[in-house]
Amino acid sequence: MTGRLNGQVAVVTGAASGIGAAIAERFVEEGGRCVLVDIQDDAGHDVAMKLGDAVRYVHGDVSREGDVASAIGAATEHFGQLDCMVNNAGILGAVGPIADIDAAAWDRTIAVLLSSVFYGTKHAARVMIEHGSGSIINMASTAGVRAGLGPHVYTAAKHGVIGLTQSVAPELGRYGIRVNAIAPGGTVTGLTAYITTGDAGNLDEASERVGKSATIGRPAMPIDIANAALFLASAEAAYVSGAVLVVDAAAEVIGDRNSRFVEMGANIVHEAGRSGL
Repeated sequence: MTGRLNGQVAVVTGAASGIGAAIAERFVEEGGRCVLVDIQDDAGHDVAMKLGDAVRYVHGDVSREGDVASAIGAATEHFGQLDCMVNNAGILGAVGPIADIDAAAWDRTIAVLLSSVFYGTKHAARVMIEHGSGSIINMASTAGVRAGLGPHVYTAAKHGVIGLTQSVAPELGRYGIRVNAIAPGGTVTGLTAYITTGDAGNLDEASERVGKSATIGRPAMPIDIANAALFLASAEAAYVSGAVLVVDAAAEVIGDRNSRFVEMGANIVHEAGRSGL
């Protein structure tokens, strides 16, 4: 590898699996060090063991401001600095017809998908402002670029992520901090597998199903999103801020597909395919 992140330290939320784990691995490959944040402790420790001394796993529920602040504190205490904050953790959240969505499901979805990004941006900014540099990367979605690509609450939250990213970028730019968003399309993860097959562990079938509608003949994989994050974290993106990097091989232009989420019935879908409040 080329050492594009040599000496840099990142906090990656939702790093125990899927896109977050791929981002952490890619950063470490390029010389970075990472604090991994998740609530899936067994999986998180497995990723940390795989990546070695360059990472540290901490338990953290991103819907709680204190947990996010503590994770950022762990980066500065253990590695001495913070150069990149990746607000990646997410769930599918509330699904079903708008008339049937429970307020508690709405609140939980917004807490995990949008409030967590606010917490991560806020507390990372406090550290980065002091040092006069940094990169904040917020995980949005093509559902945040246009409607019809996700459930109602998820769509609203991801639009909020993009709005927050673009609102904050000019403010923090004066301190040398870049703030960008990534908008992945359908990517083969445990959550996608649950949505497409009903089994979070059935990645092979999910890959086949998602790949059928892919415009370039294959589905997006976590490494594709991780490579986008690597670019935004690196010096190669030194003049990129306030951007929304869509990573979906043009799938966003296909059209309205959110009916499948309405047909799922009112519920809330968490990480690893868990459902219910």
